[in-house]
Amino acid sequence: MTYRHATCSCGQLQAHVQGEPIRVTVCHCLTCQRRTGSVFGVQARFERSAVEIDGRFQEWVRIGNEGTHITFRFCPECGATVFYTMAGHEGIIGIPVGAFADPAFPAPSVSIYEERMPPWVQMPIEIEHLP
Repeated sequence: MTYRHATCSCGQLQAHVQGEPIRVTVCHCLTCQRRTGSVFGVQARFERSAVEIDGRFQEWVRIGNEGTHITFRFCPECGATVFYTMAGHEGIIGIPVGAFADPAFPAPSVSIYEERMPPWVQMPIEIEHLP
C-alpha cells in the first residue's frame, strides 16, 4: 500500500493519504491560474476514506465554471491550499500535487481547459486533452 504525505508551506496543515490517486488532472482555467499563482493547477483526487487531515484550516468557497461549489481548505498561518472538496462529489478529496513535494508522484492523465493554456506550455501527448 502506498502512503503519501501532503503539507502546507509551514507544515501545520497536513493530509495523510493511503493508496493511489483516482485521477491526476492539470487544469488551465483562469481561476486555477489565479489560485496557484502559476499558469495551471495540478491536483490529485482521492477517495475521502483514504485521506486523514491534521491541523487547522480555513475555507474559501468558489463556484466553478459548471456551477459546482468547490471548497478550498488552506492553512491560516501560511495560506497554502492543502485540500478541497466539490459539492456533489462528497466521497472525493482533491489535493494539489505540489503539496506532496514528491518528484515521483504519478503523472497527470487529463488536461482540462486547454483553450486557456499559454501557447508556450506543452502537455504530454499521451494524456487526455479537453478544451
